[in-house]
Amino acid sequence: MLTLLHLLSAVALLVWGTHIVRTGIMRVYGARLRQVLSRSVEKKPMAFMAGIGVTALVQSSNATAMLVTSFVSQGLVALAPALVIILGADVGTALMARVLTFDLSWLSPLLIFGGVTLFLGRKQSRVGQIGRVFIGLGLILLALELIVTAATPITQANEVKVLFSSLTGDVVLDAIAGAIFAIVSYSSLAAVLLTATLTSTGVISFKVALCLVIGANLGSGLLAMINASGQNAGGKRVALGSLLFKLIGCLVVLPAISLLASYLDRLPVSDAELVIYFHVFYNLIRCLIMVPFASPMARLCSQWISDTPASDLVVRPRHLDTSALDTPALALVNAARETLRMGDVVESMLVLHAEVLHGELNKDREVRRLDDDVDVLYTAIKLYLAQMPKEDLDEADSRRWGEIIEMALNLEQAGDIIERMTGDIAAKSLTARRAFSPEGMKELDILHEQLVSNLRLSLSVFLSGDITSARRLRRAKHRFRITDRRYAHAHVDRLHQQNVQSLETSSLHLGLLGDMKRVNSLFCSVAYNALQLDEDADNMEERDDPRKKESVSN
Repeated sequence: MLTLLHLLSAVALLVWGTHIVRTGIMRVYGARLRQVLSRSVEKKPMAFMAGIGVTALVQSSNATAMLVTSFVSQGLVALAPALVIILGADVGTALMARVLTFDLSWLSPLLIFGGVTLFLGRKQSRVGQIGRVFIGLGLILLALELIVTAATPITQANEVKVLFSSLTGDVVLDAIAGAIFAIVSYSSLAAVLLTATLTSTGVISFKVALCLVIGANLGSGLLAMINASGQNAGGKRVALGSLLFKLIGCLVVLPAISLLASYLDRLPVSDAELVIYFHVFYNLIRCLIMVPFASPMARLCSQWISDTPASDLVVRPRHLDTSALDTPALALVNAARETLRMGDVVESMLVLHAEVLHGELNKDREVRRLDDDVDVLYTAIKLYLAQMPKEDLDEADSRRWGEIIEMALNLEQAGDIIERMTGDIAAKSLTARRAFSPEGMKELDILHEQLVSNLRLSLSVFLSGDITSARRLRRAKHRFRITDRRYAHAHVDRLHQQNVQSLETSSLHLGLLGDMKRVNSLFCSVAYNALQLDEDADNMEERDDPRKKESVSN
């Protein structure tokens, strides 16, 4: 039992090492890898090579599949070249299995020691993330060594022999077992490497090992389908095409597996090496044959999975690509784009609010629906940012993370206030047949126009961080407060003059003035973040340059 636990822990360490390498590479070179994939779709050979290269770097065909699936779901890449990239990724992961089986045990301690030194010394820098990659590579090599050590005593355990004795005849059952292991370990690479180890120690026969390898490839296709379950129709088509390509290869090779096993067993190479070489050439030949059929497969997948018409009544996040979470810079850009979209919805609420203010009572329901959309987007942005490893962000990214969540929160609160304002107008003014005085209506219109203008300016400052625009926004906030106070005094003067319309709508009018002032403050708060950042930069420059500090004091 203890030996089995050691084996399982070694497999887990292998999967974890692969994860660390993938996340480290994506955080350092994620943007470039995405550019490579997006620019390599014009020609099939380039797309195929891009799939191999990216997978070799991130150590996972699943990671490459997630990137490509997100591209297709966003309409950035067509389905046919995406399937070619996936075929290249299958070859890339097979080649990495071959590289990792070389005797590199001497390299593992050097990589771990050097990686830890770099990572702890400069954790939030690019160098620190490269150290993270070194740690992952070292753990992968160490895990392979531990797998061999833990698997050797298994051959002497009668219980384990009985367990694997069921995998000695039925090729379909063996392939299914390989697929299950790839899904459980979340890595076809781990499944293939462990299969090679079990073969070298005599736990399973060579024929069973080949079936397990074919099944592990099929399991990686099932993993892609599971990962794409939350994607739109385009993303699901990529996963389906990849699975069908793997299924076709499985159906073609499995009937001839006995003949292949007997022929390969005659070669003067160890069984473990033969398993790895079979994995490489099986994927290479299968993928090269399948590349010309990428376009027909794309048409077939498009027929099987139809486009789901998007409902105008339900808003969904468009830019929160989960595959970009390993690349903080890209993930923050995605969150910022979704926050800008949230701002557009709030602006639409303001436009409808003005229409309700002028008597269109039926627009009140539309404002409530848009506020629900704002809440949906805010929740999605919040959960998306919560998935980011904040402790690994550098100072600039950490600051941007805070700005995005603060801006999204301010817009959500502004949406709630606008919804309440609109509901109050509908309930207290229009339904009661009470109208604002002409002077009061004009004042509310002026404030509304300033609100819309300040919202647009605040979104510009949020996007660009421009200091000049931030100062303009700060001045606009002060002007709005002064105007709001003047209009409140003017309303009181109308009450003193016994203006009937002002008397009837007094509490509503003053409530709207207060609510609009709060909404404006929420819009304009982004200016202070940009100005504070500029002030901190000036202070740092003064500390670094004593002469400038002296001149400023003089």
